Amino acid sequence: MNREEIKTILPHREPMLLVDEAYDNGDGTATAYYQVRGDEYFLQGHFPGNPIVPGVIQCEMMAQSACILFQDRMMGKNATPVYTGLDKVRFRNMIKPGDRIQIDTKILKECHPMYMLHGEVSVDGKKCMSGDFSFALVENKEGE
Repeated sequence: MNREEIKTILPHREPMLLVDEAYDNGDGTATAYYQVRGDEYFLQGHFPGNPIVPGVIQCEMMAQSACILFQDRMMGKNATPVYTGLDKVRFRNMIKPGDRIQIDTKILKECHPMYMLHGEVSVDGKKCMSGDFSFALVENKEGE
């Protein structure tokens, strides 16, 4: 699934769409990718002369990467995925411009509209971040 196809599931748009490709592995897991170009808004001040992808952005990438696992519940629906929690998040290696990020997510528990997942972010096979996260699919009310 490419960026345009991802937009049919997620409500995110540039500059907050942080996934270039996403694949459903068919076993409750998904794999996604993002190429760090170097001109992203979040690198402009983090840090001048030594740009590093912020941890909170990595967490957002992790959540967006799970989108393909919920495409049947989100496509054409009037719902927004919202974070409800992060747990056991650990950062191990820095992500810099030019890196191609791989994000692997798997469903741990689901009870619609709540979902618990685990995710790992890596570059060239080296783990950069991992953690558990939860989100809810919140129905938008009329007029919102």
